[in-house]
This record gives sequence, structure tokens and C-alpha cells, in this order.
Amino acid sequence: MAPPRGRPTPHSRGSGRLRIIGGRFRGRLLPIPDQPGLRPTPDRVRETLFNWLAPLIEGARCLDPFAGTGALGLEAVSRGAASVILIERSEMVARQLRDNVRLLGADGVQVVQAHALSWLDDPARRAGLGAFDLVLLDPPYAAGLLGPVCEVLARRQWLAPGARVYLESAQASGLPPLPDGWTLIRDRTAGQVRFGLARIEPGITPEVP
Repeated sequence: MAPPRGRPTPHSRGSGRLRIIGGRFRGRLLPIPDQPGLRPTPDRVRETLFNWLAPLIEGARCLDPFAGTGALGLEAVSRGAASVILIERSEMVARQLRDNVRLLGADGVQVVQAHALSWLDDPARRAGLGAFDLVLLDPPYAAGLLGPVCEVLARRQWLAPGARVYLESAQASGLPPLPDGWTLIRDRTAGQVRFGLARIEPGITPEVP
């Protein structure tokens, strides 16, 4: 069961450690900053998600815009993603993410300290970086960011044709309406967590103002 941000979880209470659950870094324990509301996606949910992604994760270009503990992005690189960008607003949390990347010796991982929506809504940055194959969305549950970040991802064309987007929210609030051309192909509930996987259909090119 995973409560909203602001309440401790069994994975962070006391121990202050994140466990990588699969891939080449399986079993590695990484420090988590002592910051209120910082919660890794639960092991059970991560295992389900990466089972869904198993045919696609090898060599994927990934983005984790609300990185937090790094539970999703670091799991992705452990399981074969070619590159991962971790975006985190908190300076302290971003610093710990960089330390954890060094501890793992994980090539291809970039940590960016920034506000996710502002970072994504930059056409010059989009032109320079290209599109992603996988985006992992686990924003703070109470912040109401899941819908807006989906909108800016679609509007700025951050997603390659056939890309996947993971969505996680509180079970009570559910998942937001998806942009045109996004199809929800997986949808599950685990305790207080609602999570799903969307596919970006080829041929959908939204206007970019």
C-alpha cells in the first residue's frame, strides 16, 4: 500500500534505503534523503510495471520527470535502458540522486535539477534532445501535475511513435484524461495506488505553438 507523498512508506521509514529489484543492479541498496513526502514506488508496483516493459526496455531512451528517489529511472537503467534523464526540483534530492548514480556506476544517466513542467515546455530543449521511448510519470499525488505534464509532453512532441508512458496517481483521484493519440493499454490498482501504461499511436502529430 502506497500513501500519497507526505506520509512515510514501509520502504523509506527508518531504513532510508531504496532497493533496486531487477536487472544488473538487482539487490543494490541506495540511500534516500530524509525529506518529508519522498516515497519510492512500491516494489510490487515496480515489478508489475517492468514486467509490462520487458519487451521494450532494452536500449530505450527514458525520461523520469519527477525522479524523487530514482526508483523508476534507476530501475529502468538497471534493466537495460540506454539512457535516462532524471529531473528533480529539490537540490538536496538531486544531489543524492547524483551520488547514487555514481555509487551504481550507471552510465547514461543524467540528473537535472529543474521544475519538470518548465523544463519540458522549452522548444529549444526539445529540438536538441529528440524524442523519448519511455516516460515515467509519478508526480506528487496531491500536486495535480499528472494531467498538465501529459499535455506538455504531447504538445511539445517529446514522445516517439509507439512510445510508452507510465502513469501513477492516488487510487482515489484516478488517472487523468489522456491526450489525443494516447491509448491506455494497462490499468491496475494496488492498495492506494492507481497505475497504468499508455501507448503513443504512430501518426499523431499535435500542433506546437
